Amino acid sequence: MTRRVEADYLVVGAGASGMAFADALVDHADVRVALVDRRPEVGGHWRGAYPFVRLHQASSFYGVASTVLGGGRIQQDGPEAGLHERADQPTICAYYDEVLERLTATGRVELLAEHDHLGDGVIAALGTGERLEVPERCRVVDARYLAPEIPAESPPRFAVADGARVVPVNDLVGLEESPSQYVVVGSGKTATDACVWLLGRGVDPGAICWVRPRDPWMLNRTQVQPDPAVYLGMVADMMRAAAGARTLPDLFLELEEAGTMLRVDRAVTPTMAKAPTLGTWELDLLRTVEDVVRRGHLASVSRGRLDFEDGSVAVADDALVVNCAADGLKQRPRVPIWAPEAITLQPVRAGFPCFGAALAGYVEATRDDDAEKNRLCPPSSFGNSLADWARMNVLGMRASAAFGAEPDIRAWADQVALNPARIPPGHPGSPALDDALAALQRHSGPGVARLAELGGLPPV
Repeated sequence: MTRRVEADYLVVGAGASGMAFADALVDHADVRVALVDRRPEVGGHWRGAYPFVRLHQASSFYGVASTVLGGGRIQQDGPEAGLHERADQPTICAYYDEVLERLTATGRVELLAEHDHLGDGVIAALGTGERLEVPERCRVVDARYLAPEIPAESPPRFAVADGARVVPVNDLVGLEESPSQYVVVGSGKTATDACVWLLGRGVDPGAICWVRPRDPWMLNRTQVQPDPAVYLGMVADMMRAAAGARTLPDLFLELEEAGTMLRVDRAVTPTMAKAPTLGTWELDLLRTVEDVVRRGHLASVSRGRLDFEDGSVAVADDALVVNCAADGLKQRPRVPIWAPEAITLQPVRAGFPCFGAALAGYVEATRDDDAEKNRLCPPSSFGNSLADWARMNVLGMRASAAFGAEPDIRAWADQVALNPARIPPGHPGSPALDDALAALQRHSGPGVARLAELGGLPPV
């Protein structure tokens, strides 16, 4: 017999986006929510992340609206003293356990762990196959549309011959014997984390071969902080530079000179702009790795050899290939967040997916008309190429103007630490903040217009 789950919303995916949506929805509407996830616990990809991972951004930008991850603490020592704390994997997993406890304590949230949504409101237990269903009136919320892939749960994107040693980045921590050479495969945050971790544990830079299909642009972490004068000042500088940019590569070079963008090798012009944040101390370490292979995507690995479409590269016979290549930021088509078949969670402001999901939860709780909800929260996208980055920022700025014009949303967003652009209630203000706001007002219009042109978007 099929069991009925009484719920007004079925949130499919109990990772960062699903939890942020459910948290904001339940806080602002008297509704019942069923969270369904294939994993045994909430937290999504963090449950399978590599042990030494940290958020690349400040902790307070991540999580749910009701509970500030890390409490807004400042780092007291180390290379990032004075910057906001960045949580590690155990802290993030414990945080989501606490959030779940708070949500279930309301009596209006139920977690269906180790279950899968089969469609049409039907849920199945992965272990027993037991079927559950929700009422026809229940709205489905797709929180897995942009769910990231992680190396530990994704097979390598290259062929592996017998005798080759290939491990996901997670396995670095448990190695019993060190190889004579590490081959780190990937261009993104996971690969930079792997290199920094190895170097920080005394591995000689000469023992690392970095297979980097594309060079990335990264944001200077000091400029992406939960301080409105700092963050809004960075956005204002970006808009000023964009307004006068001849090309996107020129824009990124100007942002590099301003200290906003970073690249590992100043002799190579990056084509990748997913733009995670990076500390300058990490940049210094990464620049010590000189054996960089730029031959596109790796095709196959065999003992002592890496094969690419245009040839091969020799490596040590005992080389350990560390797979850091997975689709962490999905590049799926933007779709309306609110549609008859589902609410499909996507970023709204440029980047910061937790804020976008929480905003969608608040708007769902406080508005009745789906067309109006879509007007207030048009989806943004993630960056990849330079043009993708430009489009991401244009769409995010346009969305911010739409929802920011609503007094209640603006008041809510200013109280939510997930919102990087917030000016908290009672903020004392400062000359630096006044300058940032004035510069934003002056440069945002021309900057967004030029970015739209460079990114191939039509003008509004």
